[in-house]
Amino acid sequence: MGKFIYEGGPKVEIDDRALAHVQLAVTAKLRRGEPFGFTWKEDASLGGGRTTVWIHAGSSIVFKYFGSRQPQINRAWVEALAFTANSPSGLYLVHEPTGDTTPVRTPEFASA
Repeated sequence: MGKFIYEGGPKVEIDDRALAHVQLAVTAKLRRGEPFGFTWKEDASLGGGRTTVWIHAGSSIVFKYFGSRQPQINRAWVEALAFTANSPSGLYLVHEPTGDTTPVRTPEFASA
């Protein structure tokens, strides 16, 4: 389980594979200068509910991975996450689609 940490405060544990896809969607939006909200459900042990953070070019964001292996990227999943990020409700984690599973190699996740 990796962690998404926002501004040194709010954080959420996300599976490493899912976190890699979230990172690609987030960085694509930020590269284009497009701020957006990111919402996640809180674990029941933390009282449940949900948290939303506003992500913009000046945000301090950490993507902390538990494992050292870089996952294979599913283009359809990145596109599904980007679709939510472009909606009025903002980015939220969706299940990995079973459609286009063409692997994508990106500079962030390419093998050295």
